[in-house]
Amino acid sequence: MIEKIDPELFKPFDKLEVSTVISRPPLSYWQDAWIRFRKNKLAIAGLIIIVFIILFSFIGPFFTKFSYYDTELYNTYKSPTLEHPFGTDELGRDVLVRVMYGGRISLAVGFVASFVNLLIGVIYGGISGYVGGRLDDVLMRIVDILFSIPVLLIVILLMVVLGPGLINIFIALGLSYWTSMARIVRGQILSLKEQEFTLAARMLGATRSQILFRHLIPNTIGPIIVTSTFQIPNAIFFESFLSFIGLGVSAPMASWGVLASDGIRAIRAYPYLIFFPAIFICITMLSFNFVGDGLRDAFDPRLRR
Repeated sequence: MIEKIDPELFKPFDKLEVSTVISRPPLSYWQDAWIRFRKNKLAIAGLIIIVFIILFSFIGPFFTKFSYYDTELYNTYKSPTLEHPFGTDELGRDVLVRVMYGGRISLAVGFVASFVNLLIGVIYGGISGYVGGRLDDVLMRIVDILFSIPVLLIVILLMVVLGPGLINIFIALGLSYWTSMARIVRGQILSLKEQEFTLAARMLGATRSQILFRHLIPNTIGPIIVTSTFQIPNAIFFESFLSFIGLGVSAPMASWGVLASDGIRAIRAYPYLIFFPAIFICITMLSFNFVGDGLRDAFDPRLRR
């Protein structure tokens, strides 16, 4: 005996009747990194301090009546007061305004040098890692030779040849400070060029330059940002040291290194002259290092849940 089949069993399936509940909204790569970066309190504190120093250096001079080159010979070596919160120097110039303008120069050196190093290092390391073979061997041996020479010595030699000046500092740091970035990018490219998406791009007819600049380098953006963040305070330190030994910017311009060099000559009688530029150098370098540590943890794929 054949049982009667319920026609409801063969009803057309038009829509999903079981509701799907998404417990967590999807996050992009940058959103996920930002969420984990916010959990690092030291990194957030460093970011806030960096923003404050940038505003202090670039906007602060508009709210004071003094300029970095105004002299008051009757008001020399004046201790910090309400009129001159950081005191005055040997020519009666307001130290607060000079620290502000010095921050402009030091931060500009840090950001510009890091940007130049990023361009050179990313292109150099990307070509070396992607092409490989004999070209990779030659390019990496050049990097090894440069690594064997202290970076500070290379910068000093270039500054001696080029002469003091802000533009020459950019050139010197840009030509000598890119080797670390090149090595990091090369290592990332060596691992990424064997991935499936690279093979798929090659099968679709993409050229070498398209694969390198559209697919491989964008996938190394995390390590690139972290390395650039750590290079900014190093560039600021190198500029401060060069200015301290007389190879930095020329008068009447003054970076934090120049102010520290001027203040050390009168450190026994007027310690505030070196205290304020030195403390800004220390706080800036420490803040960038905190931000760099936070970015490294945020972009590290091993820390993803």
